[in-house]
Amino acid sequence: MHDYRLEYIFSYTATLANLPEVIGPLPEGIRVNYYHTGGHVEGPTVSGTVLPVGGDWLTLRKDGVGILDVRATMETNDGALVYTAYSGVVDIGEDGYGRFLRGDLPTVAQLRIVPRYYTTHPEYQWLNRVQCLGIGQSDLVRSQVSYDIYAIR
Repeated sequence: MHDYRLEYIFSYTATLANLPEVIGPLPEGIRVNYYHTGGHVEGPTVSGTVLPVGGDWLTLRKDGVGILDVRATMETNDGALVYTAYSGVVDIGEDGYGRFLRGDLPTVAQLRIVPRYYTTHPEYQWLNRVQCLGIGQSDLVRSQVSYDIYAIR
């Protein structure tokens, strides 16, 4: 096995527009877009806000697994802009596809992501060099997603 460690870098919460944009069933699954309205980032190495741009583009497969495709921008408390892009999965159960079509979604679902971060700010360029892992959940009652973000070292 290869040697590694996980280093906690921050927690990330993004608020979502109350109504998602439902494109509908496509050959690869149901396409649903959730747009960001803001949020916050807090941790020992990065703190700031999630800007009201970007979103979560979700494809829900017939097996109930959702494939995430997310783009967002954060602004740190000292003014650095940090772009993030990540993929990930959410499993809402084997019957998740049918439940979504009936409008019966779980209010909370577990999310697993692999984010990358990009910036030109000298204080945060170390983010350009790490692969991260995010453990989180969606909360449809509060219209938000939240993650704890770890750098894989």
